Amino acid sequence: MSDSAFVERYLLLGLRLGGLIPGLVDAYYGPPELSARVEGESAPNAAALVAEAQALLAGLDGAIQDEQRARWLRAQLVGLETVARRLAGEAVSYLDEVERCYGIRPAFVPEEEFAGAHEALDVALPGKGPVHQRYLAWEQDQTVERDALLPAFEALSTDLRERSRDLVSLPDGEAVELELVQDEPWLAFNYYQGGLKSRAAFNTDLPWSAFDLFTVVAHELYPGHHTEAAVKEQHLVREQGRLEAAVLLIGTPQSLIAEAIAMLAPEIVSGDRIDELSGRLLAPLGIPYDPETAAVVRTQAATLACVATNAALLLHEKGHPLDEVRAYARRWSVRSDETIDKGIWFITDETWRAYVFCYTAGLEYARRFVDGDPGRFRRLLTEQIVPADLNPTA
Repeated sequence: MSDSAFVERYLLLGLRLGGLIPGLVDAYYGPPELSARVEGESAPNAAALVAEAQALLAGLDGAIQDEQRARWLRAQLVGLETVARRLAGEAVSYLDEVERCYGIRPAFVPEEEFAGAHEALDVALPGKGPVHQRYLAWEQDQTVERDALLPAFEALSTDLRERSRDLVSLPDGEAVELELVQDEPWLAFNYYQGGLKSRAAFNTDLPWSAFDLFTVVAHELYPGHHTEAAVKEQHLVREQGRLEAAVLLIGTPQSLIAEAIAMLAPEIVSGDRIDELSGRLLAPLGIPYDPETAAVVRTQAATLACVATNAALLLHEKGHPLDEVRAYARRWSVRSDETIDKGIWFITDETWRAYVFCYTAGLEYARRFVDGDPGRFRRLLTEQIVPADLNPTA
């Protein structure tokens, strides 16, 4: 089988699975005749898609000669095979699902780490009383009015776009469109449209804090998701003809790498001075910011993000009832009940239930791999890298 025929079958497999699982295909800008073919077909049989993924895995070495390209495709196909097996009704343990789909083996984070984060916040947060209440009061003091959100996102994206040029050459013609949305299980989402264009959506179901504005723009746009997608379209698809990169698929290690980039993006673009830069950029917009407290909150929030991964393990691996899982999250998180419920929605959604580990492990792996070197961050943006490249000792 030629490499072009192999890649065509890979694209068709992803598109057909996407027809059965809403949201699995995050973006597609490959040959339009392939998507048209899938749209004109009847719904595929999940077992047949399992067989196709296995056939592609068996034929991979004979079709793809470049070693790194083959490693990337193999990891992708293992993820797609796992998604198809679950869809076909096969029992796959949650730990195996996460590992096969995202290239990481999750583990329970000791609650002592959460207790330590609470102690640090107790010292840093103003006021008296329980840490949870003081955190919510601090966050509420920084609430950004809905009408001010788009102007803030636009101003930040303009500034961070220019800063990202110091990290990587942005292709000519790349652009983003920003919008506010509602009724989604996530805070923000970057829809890559192909043609070097993205549509970034920011969910207004819950109030936005000034604390989150800089990081979400860096994460979703510059130098995060949009930057990665546009740069890889230019480098991998247009220049090297690697059409397999023209589909972005949830449920594959591609997502772990994407979140590794996006989670590290705020640190990289700010020179590890996120809160100092956030305050300076937001001040002309009349948006108040508390950089000293925010720096402590940011450090501890990285630890408390693992409350969500523990909750996912309790629910899907340990089989705890949903009410117990929600109570656990409320015990250890300092976020509002509404925010916690949004997170529970995310880990119970069939498309996203294993995805939560991409954020925490992605940040850990990216920090270790990049180690402050912008050149290594550029590699993440331009190459076909798999999670094992970021964590070779795993």
